Amino acid sequence: MDGLDTQRRRFLLGGAACLVAAALPGKAIALPLAAGKPRNLSMFSLNTGEQADVCYFDGKTYIKNELVELNHLCRDFRRDEATDMDPKLYDQLAAICKLVGAKHPITMVSGYRSPATNEMLRKNGGGQAKKSYHMTGQAIDFFIERVPLADIRKAALSLKAGGVGYYPNSGFVHIDTGPVRSW
Repeated sequence: MDGLDTQRRRFLLGGAACLVAAALPGKAIALPLAAGKPRNLSMFSLNTGEQADVCYFDGKTYIKNELVELNHLCRDFRRDEATDMDPKLYDQLAAICKLVGAKHPITMVSGYRSPATNEMLRKNGGGQAKKSYHMTGQAIDFFIERVPLADIRKAALSLKAGGVGYYPNSGFVHIDTGPVRSW
């Protein structure tokens, strides 16, 4: 019985430790965006020709209607399906634009991808990840006219805010709000 009680205590203490750790605030991402200042994005969809130029954050809160407009722009154009993109992704884009001194809109190559579209692209040899962050509204592939891709990549890496993929042969950089990593 003593061995079982010891095991039970360890299990309960371990579970309690996990709950406490989960309740603690995560490490804040220090993006180079002024606190309390509005955030704007100007984006163009390479696939649909649509454009959005919005103030999506008013300095205190995200603006729902503006997020809806960005989410529509970032939709899976093949299926005409949109999702709620992670607003932190838009914050990363705004921070990257600031870091590179962008004078032109962001050109989005790929935003949200439905699971069906992602699987179709994978089967056609496109190299998409099976559990792509594009399917959860946490990733975007993009470039900014007249800004070298290497500069965009460097800016994205400096944020340490998620994944950064560099695709110079395809002409875009991938960012996501998943774990910090690069390829």
